[in-house]
Amino acid sequence: MTPWTVLVSIIALLALLISGKVKPAIAFVTLAGIFLVLGFVDTNTLLMQFSNPALATLLLLLLVSLALERSPLLDWLSRHLLSGHPRLATARLMGSTAILSAFLNNTAVVAAFLGAVSRQQRIAPSRLLIPLSYASILGGITTLVGTSTNLVVNSFNVSASGTELSMFQFSLVGIPVALISLCVLMWRANSLPHHRLEDTNEKLAYFLAADLDPSSPMIGKSIEDNGLRSLEGLYLLEIERQGRLISPVAPDELLQANDMLVFTGETGKVQALQRFPGLQLFGHQADNLLATNLVEVVISHESELPGKTLQDVDFRSMFSAGVVGIRRGEKRLEGQLGKIPLRVGDCLLLAVSADFRQHRNLDRNFHLLSGSFTRPRLSNKESLFTVGGFAAVIIFATANLLPLFHGLLMLLGGLLVMKVISFAELRRRFPFELWLIIGSALAIAQALENSGAAGLLVTGMQALFSGYGIYAAFIGCYLLTLLLTETVTNNAAAALAFPIAWSTAQAFGADPLPFVMAVAYGASACFLIPFGYQTHLMVYSPGRYQVADFLKIGLPVSITYSAAVLIITPLVFPF
Repeated sequence: MTPWTVLVSIIALLALLISGKVKPAIAFVTLAGIFLVLGFVDTNTLLMQFSNPALATLLLLLLVSLALERSPLLDWLSRHLLSGHPRLATARLMGSTAILSAFLNNTAVVAAFLGAVSRQQRIAPSRLLIPLSYASILGGITTLVGTSTNLVVNSFNVSASGTELSMFQFSLVGIPVALISLCVLMWRANSLPHHRLEDTNEKLAYFLAADLDPSSPMIGKSIEDNGLRSLEGLYLLEIERQGRLISPVAPDELLQANDMLVFTGETGKVQALQRFPGLQLFGHQADNLLATNLVEVVISHESELPGKTLQDVDFRSMFSAGVVGIRRGEKRLEGQLGKIPLRVGDCLLLAVSADFRQHRNLDRNFHLLSGSFTRPRLSNKESLFTVGGFAAVIIFATANLLPLFHGLLMLLGGLLVMKVISFAELRRRFPFELWLIIGSALAIAQALENSGAAGLLVTGMQALFSGYGIYAAFIGCYLLTLLLTETVTNNAAAALAFPIAWSTAQAFGADPLPFVMAVAYGASACFLIPFGYQTHLMVYSPGRYQVADFLKIGLPVSITYSAAVLIITPLVFPF
């Protein structure tokens, strides 16, 4: 029963990940702990997985990327890519994103271009942001360091075979697949919605929430008498009173002390509320709000805010900013702002104080879309050292002159010595969740082997594909990984699919490399649903997209990408 217990527990893990009710890190660590207690994996083996050399290389790369993403090079590119004819500008944006994402963290690349694309006036951002996200994925599949998924797969490959994948081993298949898919993406970009620029800039679907001070002379008077029915650009949507909502609001409704008035419409017309005595926007008088900066941000995948409400985290104290409005995709979020559970990708319009930029947790929690606030950038000297050092590390690793881990460790040390990056920033931005997921997943894979569950997988794969041949088994492993990456995170998909692919290769007595590559490319094939991939969530609300927009453009890209991978991979990496 032991092997079956392990397999059933992994199926339960997958079900939890798909449900979204448990964070992947918690789910993977818990299962690894259960396997440890039950004796499927011993303590030394478990601890060794968390110090896997390829996993350590991935962590170093992500830490070095914290400095790379602050280079003014990305800002300079973002200002110059979108000139000229819209089609040419779109092609330049996609091409530059793909090239940069081959060597830089794709989240950092998308974050660098996100603000510039959202602020520019020439091309509707909705025509650019999905291509931006997809191009970052396609660039990432071309090198070992292009995406964390490739490095995750490399971690499993090192654990299973003792050998590392080389820097450009992914390029032989990745480059032609990326070029073909980019052509399809360019063709389908015209089918994206064209949200008018004036709608994007003037009528963002935000809410304004204002508290009525107990001393206000407006108390006891009706909506009509207070002149709240004839506001320029704003509409009184509902009133929150003692924990209940009044919606719609009748003209003869009398205002009471401590009412919260929720307005919708054009946030730029917030000055219309200035003339009402005792009306406060999140604890500040309306005229005080006008003296602050309005900053639009997107909640990042590293943020601690998702799943929590503004009230839960005491947002104003945490960031020295008040949330003026929340937008999710193209939808207007109805209800009480302070009680809405936040999600990755939500757009927040913040009224920030002078202390806002001093908070050290901004980079971790937000991607900046608009506003006068700008993130600190590297000086020219610091940028030259950082970019040049990273290029040297890649060149030495490619030429087998210096292992990638050694080069990244030396570069990180240099960045600390030069004070380009600080220990405090490393602590704040250290990818603990990813480290826990991959380390635990490696231990779970070892438990599969130790318990005999891997042998069951081998037998099952032989029975399933015995009449169809090794190529059918290869296709099955790829499609399984693609399905997982669309339903759970890409790194979790790679972690779950790798042991199956490796067992399948063993079942057929084949070279495991094409199956390993099938997992790597399949785990990056997230083109259909926005919720499984972090860069999709980054562009979802700024582009005011619906899920149907991702399906419309993602389906032909996914089909083309998959066909190219399934045809080219066996030619480059024979069974």
